[in-house]
Amino acid sequence: MAGPARGAARVPGQGLTVERLARRAGYGGEEPLVVGVQRDREPPVFHAQGLTPATPVYAASLSKQMTAALVALLAQEGVLDVDGPLREHLPELPAWADGVSLRHLLHHLAALPADSLVDAALTGDRTSQGVLRALTGFAALPGVPGTAYAYSNAGYVCLAAAAERAAGRPLPELAQDRLFAPLSMPGTRFWPGPAAAPPGAAPLSPRHPAPLSLGDGGVWSTAADLLRWGQAVNADELGVSELLHTPGRLADGTRTGYAWGVGLRTHAGHRVHRHGGGWPGLRALHARLPDAGWSIVLLATADDTERRGELVSLLLDELLDEGAAAAAGTCP
Repeated sequence: MAGPARGAARVPGQGLTVERLARRAGYGGEEPLVVGVQRDREPPVFHAQGLTPATPVYAASLSKQMTAALVALLAQEGVLDVDGPLREHLPELPAWADGVSLRHLLHHLAALPADSLVDAALTGDRTSQGVLRALTGFAALPGVPGTAYAYSNAGYVCLAAAAERAAGRPLPELAQDRLFAPLSMPGTRFWPGPAAAPPGAAPLSPRHPAPLSLGDGGVWSTAADLLRWGQAVNADELGVSELLHTPGRLADGTRTGYAWGVGLRTHAGHRVHRHGGGWPGLRALHARLPDAGWSIVLLATADDTERRGELVSLLLDELLDEGAAAAAGTCP
């Protein structure tokens, strides 16, 4: 099979390169950035500057879709009941956890305390155990589970802890055996520390090392592996894609735009499944056009802006223009 294209890589369409689109979105030539595009099993196309497609980078909240996939696999096997109470798996939490289900957590409907309040209650580094200890200090929830969407990192820490306790295995080991090894993602792992980053990874600012909590974040991955993840989810290689793309619903039946660790969006009338990730000095984004088999990944390790959204939108426009031209039988 041909190797991945790099550098001034061309996206199918109107002769535009990924590099040119990156410039249009405002990324300079010296900023560490890797962008990858792939359709189904075709060779991936990369534009890389300061990073390589094989450089492990902190994936931040892109980790949530992997946490959700583990929960989905365990739910299919009857190991986890996503409609059961959270406190069944995390008995150290206060009584309010009896009214919170794993499904609430998956869709950010659990009415947990705001992440800013949870982080303020931490007594040390942001680890999974630290987040759980912080949650035990809240005697009541600020709202009613199931009645409103409120994005919660702490909720995904709870999900990961519930998954590893139900499976009886540490989350990094469970993910390696159930996700990363079967999907041939050798550069991907959940990293619990104690070092701030795994060996060989792109460093973040020493002033803002990546948190060590797992579930909400914790994954370090490469652009090549994240495209492989997109292939696998688009092709349902794990057998849980339909579940992962099931939207959340409020108690009154109102549908939300967040499924199992992935946002459900549209672009020019086409379905897009996407999720971003951010940390000081880091921006990540993974987007898929499931109906056309496309996957896009962007990792930038010196970025505190939202240029990633503009670049991914430009790429989506390019890919959709090519698809429309092909359907019409014309040359773009």
